[in-house]
Amino acid sequence: MASSRRLDVLTSHLRKPTTDSLEVQVTSASGATLPTSYCAADSALTAAEIEHYARHGFVVKRGLVDRQSTQQYKERFRQICSGEVKLDPSALIMRDVSIARSEYVVDEKAITKVQNFQDDEVLFGYCSHPAILPYVQAIAGNDLMSMHTMLLNKPPDTGSKSSRHPLHQDLHYFPFRPADRIVCAWTALQHVDRENGCLVVHPGSHATNPLLAHGYPEWKGGVNKMYHGIPLESMPPKSEMVHLEMEEGDTVFFHPLLIHGSGMNRTDGFRKAISCHYASSHCVMVDLAPTQKIMDDEVQEIARIRLAKMGMASAKLTTHDAWRIRARLVSGEHGSLTA
Repeated sequence: MASSRRLDVLTSHLRKPTTDSLEVQVTSASGATLPTSYCAADSALTAAEIEHYARHGFVVKRGLVDRQSTQQYKERFRQICSGEVKLDPSALIMRDVSIARSEYVVDEKAITKVQNFQDDEVLFGYCSHPAILPYVQAIAGNDLMSMHTMLLNKPPDTGSKSSRHPLHQDLHYFPFRPADRIVCAWTALQHVDRENGCLVVHPGSHATNPLLAHGYPEWKGGVNKMYHGIPLESMPPKSEMVHLEMEEGDTVFFHPLLIHGSGMNRTDGFRKAISCHYASSHCVMVDLAPTQKIMDDEVQEIARIRLAKMGMASAKLTTHDAWRIRARLVSGEHGSLTA
């Protein structure tokens, strides 16, 4: 069912000519002020949380997602890894660069990320979770699309330090705006601390930094695919970084311009989390800035590979099309984003 729906959407976009309405260039990407129209008195966010998000670019809600749900997501991940559940072809199964260079078996120790799981109804349950949704709506509005989904399984570091995720801004990956109508929900599926590679954020960087240039860091142990980072000269002082240690079910909501990353996993176990990037369905696709060229090139490369696997090697797919295909309505109505 999901594969058929995705194929219909894909075919539709391949036939659809590009229109000027899809090429609106939004010049002000940050703003960094939480839209007051989404901060009514009955908002799920308290006045203090609204101020914290606007000032620091993130807010943490402790124990937000129930344990039954977190266990369900982990069990689904196990089923995917074992082959009991087959994902839609639009999904990406990823391995750490250090694992990819060695012999491996197909299990939870080989897969480090399941990306674009929007067509798996169990995992998509996270995106529409009744505990998550009110906070996302408070930031981005009632008409919401899931744009980017991930279940992360950070592996124990092999000594190459490849389990790190370089400091970056998520907006670097996205060809839609405005930034204030985009928000990520990231939920710990277990205890997360500095030892197993918790998130680290630079508070307020969403307000003080534009979208910075990104590239692959020069790490001796190699860098995972699409783990782009900001250059050394843009790095914030370590003393200004905050480590987000979390328990199972704790959830952080953060702005797409917030500088963040994660350290390497120094433990013997895998660190699991699940996330979804949401955007208002009234966002618009934009021409990518020169700073996003590395991302654009890789999206095109991945699209060619996915199309070939679907028997459509001769088809052409734009970056905008690639994002529209992975988008899925979460609440409210469709808008300009997937038109």
